[in-house]
Amino acid sequence: MYIGVVNQTAVERFILLGLSDDHRQQTALFVLFLAMYVVAIGGNALIVSLIVVDSQLYTPMYFFLANLSSLDICLTTVILPNMLSNLITEDKSISFGGCITQFFFFAFLTTAEVSILAVMAIDRYVAICNPLRYTTVMNKRVCVALAAVCWIYSCLHSLVHSLVIASLSYCGPNEIQQFFCDMPPLLKLSCSETTTSELMTLTGTFLLGVVTITSVVVSYIRIIYTILMMKSRESRRKAFFTCSSHLMVVTLYYGTIVFVYLRPKSSYSLEKDKGITVMYTVVSPMVNPFIYSLRNNRVKDAVKRMTQAFSGSVPVQQYKDENKSEHTESETRNIKQKKNKKQVI
Repeated sequence: MYIGVVNQTAVERFILLGLSDDHRQQTALFVLFLAMYVVAIGGNALIVSLIVVDSQLYTPMYFFLANLSSLDICLTTVILPNMLSNLITEDKSISFGGCITQFFFFAFLTTAEVSILAVMAIDRYVAICNPLRYTTVMNKRVCVALAAVCWIYSCLHSLVHSLVIASLSYCGPNEIQQFFCDMPPLLKLSCSETTTSELMTLTGTFLLGVVTITSVVVSYIRIIYTILMMKSRESRRKAFFTCSSHLMVVTLYYGTIVFVYLRPKSSYSLEKDKGITVMYTVVSPMVNPFIYSLRNNRVKDAVKRMTQAFSGSVPVQQYKDENKSEHTESETRNIKQKKNKKQVI
């Protein structure tokens, strides 16, 4: 169970205690979370597939949504398979290296999701507050650059946190009060002095939170102000509808993460935090596709077109030709908008 390594880490394996130690509850939880995993993977994979194959969804908003859905697929895959295995097997252990690796990908993916959601808020701000400049400001190069910054920064941010956790010594209890390797329970298990490590990680998380939350809050303040200034009730309804799905996802995701990671240390309760953690690691990735699809006519229409194409009621070639034609018409409209704007100027 214990070995000596360079950084004086004595614990070779950790034990993930999970959500329950009752066998009957574990069986029920296995069925529940397996179903949630299948729904999360299927729903997000469908969203990504639609955005890739349907040219009507070739817009900045859906490009970022494809990024978000890809992150949700990866996040649930990092957490749930190991959790499901622990629910039906006696061996609930995970190696030290495996634990650090799981934490790295968990931190990387959650940071990337927080960042992408902030970028999506900015995208909605430009679309509603500056509609005539939307296609110019949020062009393909800008969208790709913003997504790349989110992914690269998240990787570096996660790497720093992982190195901090890996550099600590673990020479006592090895039971983690969680269903995956997360920072708070690992810090509690360390026999090193963790004040500096906690300060570093809290500072990094706080700065990330300030930047992303500020971006979201400022964007939506401007959005709400613009909507209230619209004279037409129908225009206000449509403008609010375009950002309501994103606002629901942001509220659910940011709310749970802020509660877990940006509250006073004295209020931490690892046992209670398990249920809250389930919200942004399992529930949020599962419901995101439904929030974006059930409230979005363009996504629902894309599902219908794809279903018709693959069921044979509409030939696949016709489906592709229609998409190509509609995409060309969309580009023509954008060009006309730019010309009209120049004439007005």
